[in-house]
Amino acid sequence: MESAEIRRRWLSFYEERGHTVVPSASLIADDPTLLLVPAGMVPFKPYFLGEVKAPWARATSVQKCVRTPDIEEVGKTTRHGTFFQMCGNFSFGDYFKEGAITYAWELLTSPQDKGGYGLDPERLWITVYLDDDEAETIWRDKIGVPAERIQRLGKKDNYWSMGVPGPCGPCSEINYDRGPEFGVEGGPAVNDERYVEIWNLVFMQYERGEGTSKDDFEILGELPSKNIDTGLGLERLAMILQGVQNMYEIDTSMAVIKKATELTGVEYGAAKASDVSLRVVTDHMRTSVMLIGDGVSPGNEGRGYVLRRIMRRAIRNMRLLGATGPVVKDLIDVVIGMMGQQYPDLVTDRQRIETVALAEEAAFLKTLKAGTNILDTAITDTKSSGGTVLAGDKAFLLHDTWGFPIDLTLEMAAEQGLSVDEDGFRRLMKEQRDKAKADARAKKSGHADLGAYRQIADASGETDFVGYDGTEAESTIVGILVDGVSSPAATEGDEVEIVLDRTPFYAEGGGQIGDTGRIRVDSGAIIEIRDCQKPVPGVYVHKGVVQVGEATVGAKAQAVIDVRRRKAIARAHSATHLTHQALRDALGPTAAQAGSENQPGRFRFDFGSPSAVPTAVMTDVEQQINEVLARDLDVQAEVMSIDEAKKQGAIAEFGEKYGERVRVVTIGDFSKELCGGTHVHNTAQLGLVKLLGESSIGSGVRRIEALVGVDAYNFLAREHTVVAQLQELVKGRPEELPEKVSAMLGKLKDAEKEIERFRAEKVLQAAAGLVESAQDVNGVALVTGQVPDGTGADDLRKLVLDVRGRIQGGRAAVVALFTVVGGKPLTVIATNEAARERGLKAGELVRGAAKTLGGGGGGKPDVAQGGGQNPAAVGEAIDVVQRLVAETAK
Repeated sequence: MESAEIRRRWLSFYEERGHTVVPSASLIADDPTLLLVPAGMVPFKPYFLGEVKAPWARATSVQKCVRTPDIEEVGKTTRHGTFFQMCGNFSFGDYFKEGAITYAWELLTSPQDKGGYGLDPERLWITVYLDDDEAETIWRDKIGVPAERIQRLGKKDNYWSMGVPGPCGPCSEINYDRGPEFGVEGGPAVNDERYVEIWNLVFMQYERGEGTSKDDFEILGELPSKNIDTGLGLERLAMILQGVQNMYEIDTSMAVIKKATELTGVEYGAAKASDVSLRVVTDHMRTSVMLIGDGVSPGNEGRGYVLRRIMRRAIRNMRLLGATGPVVKDLIDVVIGMMGQQYPDLVTDRQRIETVALAEEAAFLKTLKAGTNILDTAITDTKSSGGTVLAGDKAFLLHDTWGFPIDLTLEMAAEQGLSVDEDGFRRLMKEQRDKAKADARAKKSGHADLGAYRQIADASGETDFVGYDGTEAESTIVGILVDGVSSPAATEGDEVEIVLDRTPFYAEGGGQIGDTGRIRVDSGAIIEIRDCQKPVPGVYVHKGVVQVGEATVGAKAQAVIDVRRRKAIARAHSATHLTHQALRDALGPTAAQAGSENQPGRFRFDFGSPSAVPTAVMTDVEQQINEVLARDLDVQAEVMSIDEAKKQGAIAEFGEKYGERVRVVTIGDFSKELCGGTHVHNTAQLGLVKLLGESSIGSGVRRIEALVGVDAYNFLAREHTVVAQLQELVKGRPEELPEKVSAMLGKLKDAEKEIERFRAEKVLQAAAGLVESAQDVNGVALVTGQVPDGTGADDLRKLVLDVRGRIQGGRAAVVALFTVVGGKPLTVIATNEAARERGLKAGELVRGAAKTLGGGGGGKPDVAQGGGQNPAAVGEAIDVVQRLVAETAK
């Protein structure tokens, strides 16, 4: 039976039995704690945790999964793989153990001509949790499995939880006996290679607390609603139904192995080492295709690194098998051909998947050739000197200069009998990261491998920037990247990076943000440019989207910047130079630039200062800047040698590297700086500069934020209007406003304190009446009720604790009070020691009440708090508390 048919039968079987078929979620996990989806139940996690109500009572899915913790073991054993499909059926408070077990047995053992998988019932063995008598009884008495084929295992093997406090429960696993050729008999408790697990049924019926390990945690009690989560490994079942030795030999994998043997001439089964490589290639190429299909791109961080690592392991193993040229396209075609039946998106998205994968292969083959030579030399030197550990700086050089992943270095060194100084490598990596501006680097390089930009520069030369003297240019497109990958063309809707031979677009640098505008291609295509960056020296990358038509490499085009925006940025940049000089005049040379950002109509300027700049000094700086504007000074730029610039006293700009020839921007006799940015021609063009204030952004570093030109005027106009309105409200002159407003705020604060005191007294006055309303529930004094809306959480908590303290005589007491604040219900529940001795815990009672309110909550056994979304359910929540107390205090 083919894998696609196994999948189809699974979904059909459960759909016929009232389950909603839920499509596989993306491998990109919608969970901040996960990079990739590692299990079939992950998309349903919010429902099991009670964070969201499940939209169905029954569901089924075949979920794509990727796990990489044991990546080094892939291929070495036939049990480890990175990509797999998990068939699951789920019940949210609907059927439980008997239903799950009955469905599983029916699907596995029904004849294939009746829609089942046709497994021999005599070869199925069952494991249950140590004390799960209920599950064993169902298997033995209802299903008819002989007692000798049912085994009990402990928490480590047959108990499930998410590893954190929350739902948990016993498991029951279905195992298939593959026969004596796979080992000794005795069931899965003795030999899990022969008796392979194919299906795990999880019975979520308890709530777990904190713990120290997978099998060491406290069981807090039963869940109010019991759920089912099962998982059947599609590849494992395919292995059995197709009669093959392992999951690498099933239809969707064996096709890849055959293609790999065809490309390398190595026969599968001929030798252990080559079999390992073939299995690595097969597993990793399947995983790569699925990851790229779901939108993951190779990178150096997160899931992008996972993809890069497994792709490069696959490519290297093909080289070990004897492949000399590119192989990825052929392997991808086979993977898509096999998996496309189950995931049609792979077929429709083939071109993008191939483009991403081929670019990574090309980059890595170049890296592998150079890096392998260097690594071989380093290994030889280490061995000849009698060493057994490859130095960390060698591994860092390979990673930093040649893009060699540390995992590959570790693997290749181990093949030569060497270990690697990982601590030294990671120390150097940390030092590099500390020096780098990670955010700026990510912005500049986007999603592409820097090698793609270098290739364009090598082929077409550096970009000729003509933006100092003009705002448009006739150009030729010399490079296009789509989704970070080089492409010969881009069509309407594509997010692109365009490289031109010449451009008027300023690329972000020296604190000035990149230009925006349009590129009009002679073919009629229009590309809206949203940013311009320089990821590698000399290459200007225009980032944007193709709005109309198709753009191709080699096409003629006209590049036009947004002139109005450029002028606003130029005003901000010139104002930054003026601010820098004015601060140095006021504070001395220690007020050196430590960063800046120039945007349309506004800028920020970072500078060194051991303490805050006094308001009076800020006022003087602002006044000096605006006086310079009124002097009508010319702004000039001149290219000269770095030595000449220094002789003239030019100040170097923050974060810039300078060559032998530099550009110096001079503003009259006031300012002279090294700068590659764009500026106004005369200070009068700035109009007005308004410093909004200064603040600390780190030890010894301050930041000024300011507005320029029309933006500054608009700010002052709005400020004037506000002042006029305040004058009218407080009946005072502008200079009297601070004192009058301060006095009003003082009176308001005093009034709020008085109101709070009165409200607290009123709430506590209700305590005596509430105590008298206590009900006797099986010997427990239970106080419930709803206090006036608007009672805050603190006041409600005080009231609950006060009421609890008033219940005397050693009686067990539970106090559960409710209120509504801002349209949302709130509850606080407290228990005394006598009640807790009878099993009544505030946290458990709150969870029951809060669930009814449409929310959640928790706390300690003595006092807990919760809330929800449905204020109309307060009465029902009170009933739930009464019921829980009655049931627990029997």
